[in-house]
Amino acid sequence: MGQGHEVVVFGAYGHTGRFVVRELLERGFVPVLSGRDADKLKELASSVPGPVPRPASVDDPASLDRALAGAAAVVNCAGPFAATAGPVIEAALRAGIPYVDVAAELEAIVDTFTHFSDRARVAEAVIVPAMAFYGGLGDLLVTAAAGDWTEADEAHIAYALSGWHPTAGTRASGAVSRQRRDGRRLRYTNGELEYRQDAPPTLQWSFPEPMGARTVIGEFTMADVITVPRHLSVPDVSSYMTVEAAREVTAPDTPAPSAADEQGRSDQTFLVDVLVRSGGIERRAVARGRDIYAVTAPLVVEAVDRILSGRTRTVGVAAAGAMFDAPDFLRALSSHVSFEVLPARQQAGALGR
Repeated sequence: MGQGHEVVVFGAYGHTGRFVVRELLERGFVPVLSGRDADKLKELASSVPGPVPRPASVDDPASLDRALAGAAAVVNCAGPFAATAGPVIEAALRAGIPYVDVAAELEAIVDTFTHFSDRARVAEAVIVPAMAFYGGLGDLLVTAAAGDWTEADEAHIAYALSGWHPTAGTRASGAVSRQRRDGRRLRYTNGELEYRQDAPPTLQWSFPEPMGARTVIGEFTMADVITVPRHLSVPDVSSYMTVEAAREVTAPDTPAPSAADEQGRSDQTFLVDVLVRSGGIERRAVARGRDIYAVTAPLVVEAVDRILSGRTRTVGVAAAGAMFDAPDFLRALSSHVSFEVLPARQQAGALGR
């Protein structure tokens, strides 16, 4: 458990940040509230026991240093991460503490690996980007499904969401990503990221029963296509999204998520179905749960707990599956996510399009 360690939550007053603060408290950590809006921090602090809030801005390195002083780790929940990840990582390196974020912006995650891998390795620092529903959970599931495979022919991550009401942060991060890639979409194929101008394909995905076959948007590229190839040799990584959820998240008039229980979770449910193929053999893992934003909190806090207790596998910038024992990590989330690895089988055939 947290044993009273202070953990800075940058962007603590955001939708996901509030879930992270609550989870830290429940796990015995002391959350240090930080972010650029002092008034929002003060309002949140009135209901959260712990240190005095520490306002900080990514444009003011000294303020970040003050915010991280004496802390055991920092969790960055403030998007767009294209603007926040670099400065907060720099501050974490100066403070000599681990950094974890919940980024789902593909370009920002690539930037973290590109700009900080060498420095973090030399410093024996721990930096885990995308330790969230997208990126973290999918990466852990692919790693668990792969088992003793260190390479495979293909990895597929299919998302079935009952709906997707995006937060303001999701919309802002998405806008930054679209701007950075000039409106193009991305896919990971033949061992590299490829920009595309055409529309993504639509196909049928056979989810586990009782859900069964559903229409999905193919090449609905999420953070998993960045994290998985960083530690598994898989030349083709694809992610998919049920069409209903894809339409909701892109519609300009879809409302933000609303609380449906005392924990603040929405009534959204999810199923993540992962398929890894190699040499004609398929390995599969499945996870089910509720509220993709809320479930990010136990994912990121479990990561912090394992880092601070020395239950890690490497140093430097690393994806979740490379940093942690994936099956053990997923089993530790049993009160939040149901997880199973299905028996391996002969490849059933090409995916339909």
